[in-house]
Amino acid sequence: MTNSDAHPLVARLDALVSQAASAVAAAVDLDSLHAVEIELTGKRSVLVEAKKQLGGFDPDERREVGQRVNVVRSAVAELVESRRAELAAMERRRQLDADRLDLTEREPVRAGHLHLVTQARDHLEDVFVGMGFTVAEGPEVETDFYNFEALNLPASHPARGMWDTFYVELGEPGTVLLRTHTSPVQIRVMEATEPPIYSIMPGRVYRRDTADATHTPVFHQIEGLVIDKGISFADLAGTLDAFTRAYFGRQVQSRLRPSYFPFTEPSAEYDISCVFCGGAGCRSCGGTGWLELGGCGMVHPNVFAAVGYDPEVWTGFAFGFGIDRMTAQRSGVDDLRDLFTNDVRFLEQF
Repeated sequence: MTNSDAHPLVARLDALVSQAASAVAAAVDLDSLHAVEIELTGKRSVLVEAKKQLGGFDPDERREVGQRVNVVRSAVAELVESRRAELAAMERRRQLDADRLDLTEREPVRAGHLHLVTQARDHLEDVFVGMGFTVAEGPEVETDFYNFEALNLPASHPARGMWDTFYVELGEPGTVLLRTHTSPVQIRVMEATEPPIYSIMPGRVYRRDTADATHTPVFHQIEGLVIDKGISFADLAGTLDAFTRAYFGRQVQSRLRPSYFPFTEPSAEYDISCVFCGGAGCRSCGGTGWLELGGCGMVHPNVFAAVGYDPEVWTGFAFGFGIDRMTAQRSGVDDLRDLFTNDVRFLEQF
């Protein structure tokens, strides 16, 4: 190939730089830039074509054209990389703008509020504190002694079947568990305090229950304990009746039915007149006009013995009921699961 044949190729290479500058600048995103890069440096580009023709040039021409190919390739690569950096920066800015929080919004901010069950617990505490009770709390992971034995439920007691228990792999097998009721706090209060005692124990408890409209495996209880001289069953009935009227309203009545609990004797079930039908009878109360709320009774002498109290000197009563169930009844909620599914459409109603 003659020298005159080489010069036209050099001229095309020189023109390629100008064309590359215009094409690269026109690329609006990384994909279009990639397409331009392939056109400029790909298999069918002027650069590749020039490189293929080098073998037909004499040594001087080959050196001249080869150097020019390298210069043009470097210039094109620099243009592409510069534009790629610009486009990447633009893409990052667009992403940041899309994710940016507009703190100048003029719409009113919707503040959250306490969960319905938390509201109920706070209200219950306020009612009982107003009646002269103090508030006590205890651990949710308990020992068998506090959860069962001190409450007149030794290992062989058949009534242990009333509580389907979650045991924890800690210590000797079967000695540590998630508390099944808040009654262990009563034992801890009696161990740490000399009578008289007027205290409530709210908290979370655990049982191996299948979740349905009236049961959940994790729920909340509140228990009350009164220890003093001369306390009778009449004091228990009067306290629960006063609480019922203070919490549910004067239109709601309470009653006690004979029952059995290992840690109280005598024992009773605590019912309130149905808040849905006013006692007339409906589906929620099974047509009876009453809703079961919890259990209660006079503290068993064996419980006093476990904490070193003399049952000849001190008497007392205890009661307990589920905060979740009572909250549902007071708020007209017929499925306990609604309280814990965290559906904002439901929760924001309360």
